[in-house]
Amino acid sequence: MDIEDLQTFVAVADAGGVSAAARRLGVSKSIVSRRLFRVEAELGVQLLARTTRGAALTEAGITFRDHAARASAEIDTARETILPTGELRGRLRVAMPLTFGPTHFAPVLAEMARQHPQLHIHTSYSDRFVDLIAEGFDCAIRVGYLQDSNLIAKRVGPFHGKLVASPDYIEAHGSPETLDELVTHQALMQGTETWQFMDNGKVVTVQPQGRFKADSATALAAAAAAGLGIAWLADCITHEYVASGTLVPIMTRYPVPPAAAYVVRPPGQHPTRKVRVLTEMLTEYFKRNPELWGLDS
Repeated sequence: MDIEDLQTFVAVADAGGVSAAARRLGVSKSIVSRRLFRVEAELGVQLLARTTRGAALTEAGITFRDHAARASAEIDTARETILPTGELRGRLRVAMPLTFGPTHFAPVLAEMARQHPQLHIHTSYSDRFVDLIAEGFDCAIRVGYLQDSNLIAKRVGPFHGKLVASPDYIEAHGSPETLDELVTHQALMQGTETWQFMDNGKVVTVQPQGRFKADSATALAAAAAAGLGIAWLADCITHEYVASGTLVPIMTRYPVPPAAAYVVRPPGQHPTRKVRVLTEMLTEYFKRNPELWGLDS
């Protein structure tokens, strides 16, 4: 059985459909379909039940998927072993946050591409939470507090933030002193998120309310500077605003719990070597450049 056919079946099984697997593999849907046909024909059983919403594993497919994934991982490991020391090849699809990605993470990807000339790196920058499996990404960089999911996360560095507001907003509406007062103010948010604070060693969750929302921390910083409300923002976003006095830290007696930056990947037995190398480079980048994240403030 051809190893590419086997890996294609695993990709379809994990992605839940031919289209998503094709994006992940970087090939056409017709190629994926032909490979699946060959696997099923050789085994003489149906592994996937095609539906209008994608593809679901049959009972035989569920059993075969785990064996196929282990075999594919062994082949990948063998290939990496015989490559020149440290060399990476193939394709790496990464989802990056638009707010921090181009300025804070892109240099790491550029250095990775420089060190590994046979590696193809495809990056998507967006502040929305992409579906790694359905959209065919090998991994994503996420910042803040991770949502509950079946994704596997590896912390690469600390990420600190604070509540801020403009002097004009504080003059017009006052500065909240307690968590109960905070919920009566206009909050600038990315969606329907909650805010967490430390109160006497305990984490307290607050549900902020507000009329201005944006899926970009940069946009929220601009809105806060314009006096529209209070924002929870990373130090690396607010550093220059605070230094110039355009934004002022508030509620400092209730610090926010330390957040972090993570490399997250779809569930599986082992991360690919490409993802491991990116994770190691990002971890080192955080250590070498603390000033980029406001860690010295």
